[in-house]
This record gives sequence, structure tokens and C-alpha cells, in this order.
Amino acid sequence: MTSLGAVFRPQLPPERLRGVVRAADEAGLDELWLWEDCFLESGVATAAAALAWSDRLRVGIGLLPVPLRNVALTAMEAATLHRLFPGRATIAVGHGVQDWMGQVGARAESPLTLLREHLEALRALLRGERVDTEGRYVRLKGVALDWPPATPVPVLAGGQGPRTLRLTGEAADGTVLDADMTVDGLREARRLVDEGRRAAGRPGRADLVVYLHAATGPDARDRLAAELDAWGGARAEDHGVAGDAETVAGAVRRLAEAGADTVVLQPTADEPDPEGFVRFVGRQVRPLVPR
Repeated sequence: MTSLGAVFRPQLPPERLRGVVRAADEAGLDELWLWEDCFLESGVATAAAALAWSDRLRVGIGLLPVPLRNVALTAMEAATLHRLFPGRATIAVGHGVQDWMGQVGARAESPLTLLREHLEALRALLRGERVDTEGRYVRLKGVALDWPPATPVPVLAGGQGPRTLRLTGEAADGTVLDADMTVDGLREARRLVDEGRRAAGRPGRADLVVYLHAATGPDARDRLAAELDAWGGARAEDHGVAGDAETVAGAVRRLAEAGADTVVLQPTADEPDPEGFVRFVGRQVRPLVPR
């Protein structure tokens, strides 16, 4: 089954979120994803609001930068969301943008070590365990949640490089891949995540969530080209998609065939109609993507 989502980008002011959430919920969109980008908007505050303003929409935070967060706080916030809105919140954590982490004095000397320690402690706390750990970065003494989630919840992690992708397979329940991803790159990411999972002796298959640059409307190609230029670097043809519902759905299907479980369409930063974009994804693209 392929789940389909869209991003509410934090370049939009927070007061625009309610209209986008309502439009997404009414259009039958599967998932709405939010970012905790410095220094724009909180991922947890916006997720709580989005969940409260919708009836069935699943909401993902992709992702929370672990250098900014004590793991006990991450666990408290994640548990609260899951108890308030069972089965509708998805939490992903990651390294964060290193320049931003440096700006706030939180840059870790070993981001991989920090992410591993954070994931191990976070997953244990969300299982309701009492945690004692004395790691390089994560230190807890007899910490347990008074209100852990009532049912098990997955914890996802973002990854790009090979070592981080393997780590997400070892220590997370799924992996979030940014929009700088081609079909071939996705296949390789799937291989690395699965390799990490096998190395840790973990059964089953991890979920992969991948973002996809997308634009629709009369100026879609120009806006997408400008967006990709802003991201920098050489670009392959399948780094994004611009066009009508069938064109966009075709790109989603290709990612699903390459190993994506959830494809999240990422509008351009200058998308002129965010509400219209989520309606387009929910009403026009969703029916063309096999569930």
C-alpha cells in the first residue's frame, strides 16, 4: 500500500496552517507533513494544532532535530500526541541542519552517536520503560513516562548518507528521505536501510517515507526549475515532477515501485495556492495511486 501526503512548508506563516489542514482533511489526503526548520515554526506545536483541526488526517513531523532536544522532552511530547490522537501522529527525528545547530550552540561532534543514543532512549521511553543510560550525549537516571503511549508507536529517523541510512535501519522503525532523491537513489537507500536492519537482527521491513518536489498549474515547470536551482547541485530529470494529476501520479508510482511506502509531495516555496495544492493531491492524484 502506498500512502500519499503533502507538506505544509514553514515558509508559510503559522496562521495559514488551519486552512491547509481543513482543505487536506476534506480532500481525503492521507497525510500532512510538517517541518521543524530553524528558525521558522515548531514541529510539535503545529502538529498538535493540525491534529486538533482535523478529523481523520494523519500528521507527520519530519523531522525533529535531536541536537535541539533533550530526549525526555521528545518522548513526553510524542507520547502526549499519541494519547490525544491515537494512530494519527508520526514522529521522525534526525541530525538537523548542521549550520543551524552551530548557530544555536548545539552542534554535536559526532552526529551519528547522538542520533543513535537519542533513538535508543526515545524508543525505550515510548515503550513505557524506565531508562538509565550514561552515553556520550544522552544521560538519563531512572526516567520513565507517567503517561506513555497506550499502544506501541513507531519512531522514524531522517537520513541521507550511507552511515546514517544504515543507522536508521538499525535503530529506528522507519526512514524519512528528503526530496533530493531519485528513483535509483531510493533503491540504494532501501538497500542500506534493510542492510542496517539485518545487521541489528531486526525482523520485518522498515517503512520508507520520501519527499518529492512537485508543482502543478500553468507555471509549474518554471516554478519547479527555480526550486531545484535553489536547492543547488546537479539535477536529474526525476528529482521532481511538474504537471497534471496523471503526470504527478506517475512519478509517485515510480517511487512506490522503487521501495517507497509513503510519498509526500513537497510544493515549491512560492506555491501560490497551498490549500489548492493539498486539494489537488487528495482529490486528483490520490485516486491514480494504488493503495
